[in-house]
Amino acid sequence: KSLCHIDSVKNDIDHFTIIAGQYFSGDRSQSCLSWICHGIVTVLATILLVLTFPISGWFSIKIIPNYEQVVVFRLGRIKQPKGPGVVVLLPFIDQWERVDLRIRAFNVPPCKVTTKDGAMISVGADIQFHISNPVLSVIAVQNLNMATRMTAQNLMVGTLSKKLLKEIQMEKLRILDHLLVDLNESTKLWGLEVDRVELIFEAVLKPPEGFLPGPLVVPPAVPGLEGLVGPIQQLAMHFLNNSLTVANQNPDQNEKPDAGESIELINELDPPSVVPVPCKAGLSADEMISAVELFLSESLVSNVGACYQFNIIHPGGEQKTYFLDLTTGKGKAGHGEPDHKPDVILEIAEADFQAMVCGDLRPLGAYMSGRLHVHGDLRTTLKIEEVFKAMTQQ
Repeated sequence: KSLCHIDSVKNDIDHFTIIAGQYFSGDRSQSCLSWICHGIVTVLATILLVLTFPISGWFSIKIIPNYEQVVVFRLGRIKQPKGPGVVVLLPFIDQWERVDLRIRAFNVPPCKVTTKDGAMISVGADIQFHISNPVLSVIAVQNLNMATRMTAQNLMVGTLSKKLLKEIQMEKLRILDHLLVDLNESTKLWGLEVDRVELIFEAVLKPPEGFLPGPLVVPPAVPGLEGLVGPIQQLAMHFLNNSLTVANQNPDQNEKPDAGESIELINELDPPSVVPVPCKAGLSADEMISAVELFLSESLVSNVGACYQFNIIHPGGEQKTYFLDLTTGKGKAGHGEPDHKPDVILEIAEADFQAMVCGDLRPLGAYMSGRLHVHGDLRTTLKIEEVFKAMTQQ
């Protein structure tokens, strides 16, 4: 029954969604008589505005700043949003509402969540969002903040309840990525786009079932590697340890270093993987694309199934175009535009692209920091991380 209700709500909202950049107000369903009456009343209101000007100007002319737009209902029918600048409203027949387009923030109150292993934690969240579609934000939901807060809380509880406490502690960044994507999928019907989600863990109210008291072992924090997820961070630490080992060895002796001079991190959540060859510094965009093509496979095509176009900006300001097609066969990558229309177009600097290929920069982190510009679906964009993971596992 709930699924049927959601489908009906989506069908109602689709009446007002943006199609090819235009707002469709549903006027096609109106009869010819209604159209004639609407036109007559609009003409009379316009004549009244002109005859009573400039007195009527004090009530009909509105000044809208750059960070706002006005949603107008004329005789109950939605119109395209107006502003910023000078907006003229017809007297008696226009109803209007201001929509603030600036970033807003609110917090989700802490709530108790029972994890998959029986632990109970108290967790809240901070949400930052902005309105991307003023029309939907007015007609699709009555209380935007309350609806977003309840949706974020339900998604947070549903996501964390499927995780082990240890997974929540060690995979916080990955959980935030999925929570942000799911929240955007739920709120885009309201003309809203979530920019940032931050979980706030207050306390562990109840330990997991079968938990043995003891100190909590947490991987040491390494400057510059805090933003990397578990396997990539371990890989970077492995290379650092190898460098330290070579530096500490005596050139005339082949003795091994002491156990206290190296650090070993073990991921108990994911299966061990083969250590890849480290990325070389100073690689050009052509060399990096060629390196990516070596790791393409049919499994990546089945997992990703999308075509990407990269507009890479070089240090001198020159922009070159590359593509990564993971839709057929084993996939292919190269210079220029793809053979068919890409699913996503990505704009990024050459240095940032190298950092993404090497695993030092995650796609979502680059997008949120403004270093990666996405033209297309964000969820499809995040799938490209599977390619970079495959490179670190081979």
